[in-house]
Amino acid sequence: MDARWQDQIAVLYEGEGEIGKYRQLADMLNVSVFLLADVLDNCKCQLYLTWQGDCLKLLDGRFSNKSGLAVEIEHRQGEQRSWPMAKTGALAQALGRKTETIVDATAGWGQDSLAMFRMGYRVSSIERHPVMAALLEDGYRRLAQQAWVRQLGLEVPKLIHGDAIMILNELIEKPDCIYLDPMFPPKRKKSALAKKAIVALRALAGDDVDKGQLFQSAMANAGKRVVVKSPDYAEPLGSKPSESFSSKLIRYDVYIK
Repeated sequence: MDARWQDQIAVLYEGEGEIGKYRQLADMLNVSVFLLADVLDNCKCQLYLTWQGDCLKLLDGRFSNKSGLAVEIEHRQGEQRSWPMAKTGALAQALGRKTETIVDATAGWGQDSLAMFRMGYRVSSIERHPVMAALLEDGYRRLAQQAWVRQLGLEVPKLIHGDAIMILNELIEKPDCIYLDPMFPPKRKKSALAKKAIVALRALAGDDVDKGQLFQSAMANAGKRVVVKSPDYAEPLGSKPSESFSSKLIRYDVYIK
């Protein structure tokens, strides 16, 4: 995590609602609050956090995407709408049919945690970057308010803010599976443009230089298996995996305990 991230981001008040919650968020992150008029003519930061409606969003400092980025809680395109979803595809194969509890140790934007939740697993999400943790907390709050979640009495993923290596080493109950999706360097400097969410996350957090140590901690603390998601060009994070499952441009390496 870039130690200078607080120089890159601020909370932006666009005049919607009480300013108090904006100041509270800024105090929690130890960053500044700016009014919209202050930044339109003089971009002060690379990124801004703001509420649009009931949703906390991340905006780039150039306001090239005024709608911003948020934790998407809706089903992915092509996913069935019933709960739990069928456990099909490379991710479900890697997680295993006998798995019940999963710790997603590198939650990021939470999309894999949410996919696993929709498949019926009990999920805990660990995120160490304070900004991403704030966005995830807001996303899970909105998820808990969804009618179908409330009607079924479901427990949304549990968010744990902190360093995953330390948290995994202090687990009292070992989850069936620990899931890792560390940040890998891009394949080449002049690669195709990554998704905006990935670009924003990399700008905040940088590469996961301690992913090898995280893998060792996961292996020591998983009950049954560790699953590592990586781009198809990357070398396995650990030694030779027990098995691997692939989808488009993605590989899931499985290490059975």
